[in-house]
Amino acid sequence: MHEIKCPKCGEIFQVDDSGYAQLLSQVRDEAFEEELHKRALAMEVKSKDDLKIARMEQEKSFSKVLNDKDKALADKEAEILQLRNQIALNDSEKKLAISDAVRDKDKEIADREARIIELKSKIDSQKTESALKEKSIEENFRNQLKVKDEQIEYYKDFKARQSTKMVGESLEQHCRNQFDSIRMTAFPNAYFEKDNEVSGSGSKGDFIFREKDSEGTEFISIMFEMKNEMDTTATKHKNEDFFKELDKDRTEKGCEYAVLVSLLESDNELYNNGIVDVSYRYPKMYVIRPQFFIPMITLLRNAALNSLKYQKELQVVRNQQLDLYNFEANMQEFKDAFGRNYRIASEKFQNAIEEIDKTIDHLEKVKKALQTSENNLRLANDKADGLSIKKLTKNAPSVRQMFDDLKEDGE
Repeated sequence: MHEIKCPKCGEIFQVDDSGYAQLLSQVRDEAFEEELHKRALAMEVKSKDDLKIARMEQEKSFSKVLNDKDKALADKEAEILQLRNQIALNDSEKKLAISDAVRDKDKEIADREARIIELKSKIDSQKTESALKEKSIEENFRNQLKVKDEQIEYYKDFKARQSTKMVGESLEQHCRNQFDSIRMTAFPNAYFEKDNEVSGSGSKGDFIFREKDSEGTEFISIMFEMKNEMDTTATKHKNEDFFKELDKDRTEKGCEYAVLVSLLESDNELYNNGIVDVSYRYPKMYVIRPQFFIPMITLLRNAALNSLKYQKELQVVRNQQLDLYNFEANMQEFKDAFGRNYRIASEKFQNAIEEIDKTIDHLEKVKKALQTSENNLRLANDKADGLSIKKLTKNAPSVRQMFDDLKEDGE
């Protein structure tokens, strides 16, 4: 028995040897062979045409995709080039601006350092000048002390010769007359008047001396209390009996110094030898005899005036040191701000570079994908070129047999 498969419907028939021979005879019939040959040729032509059309359409599609990708890649490369040029330009401008700023600041720092050196030199010069002035003042003070010692001897003799007159004359009036006699020549801008204002404690001093400089700043103030033996009762008082009240008057009237002009304890050599400093009992308090009234004012006034001068010079130096401190603080502030701005700019610049690198990496991936697509097209073309009847009938043995038979007949 033989099995025959219908080439049209695919149905399989069982035929015996006789029927198979008849069918084989029919197959070999000339008309059948011609029809089969035509169909085979038609199938081959149609297969080639379909393959050619498919290949053309596929090539056209891939060509369009490649053109689009090439254009996009060219645009991206142009954009990357533009961004790189812009970054290079910005970098150059930034470096130039930073260089200019640093150069300007370096010049400013150099100028300020020169100014600092100048100020330090000036301060050193002022210190040297101050030291010389102090030495001069010290020598002058020694000379004044020498003169005062001579005056003390003179006034001791004066006391011995004038004691009777002093007792008979009011001490307060005597001191006022002494001051008024030299007021316009020695103290033209000074205030020296009776203390007529009773304080809250119910007491008051005798005289108040005040003086201001040309700028209106008070630099010396003295509370005076005058005590005369004739003003006392039979009970003899001591100078220290009036210290507490005098200090309270000085404080309540806002005076810097307190001076007791006294004729008490006339036999006490401590008070007869000159100016007595009792600040160990009460601050800035002195006891003098009447003959030292004007010298005492002069000494305190000159000392305060010199002190005011040095206080002003010291304030100038302090202001200069404060300017130097402010300059250093401003310089540090500039350095901090400059470093902060430079760091921010550097971070932004680095971020831009990273973004560009990411874009380049993405474009490289697209390019690689396009190259892979091109390779696939090449492989497809190779497969199309290698297409044959043998490959088409690989899994169709009956069709292959038909083509083999046709080939044999053709031979």
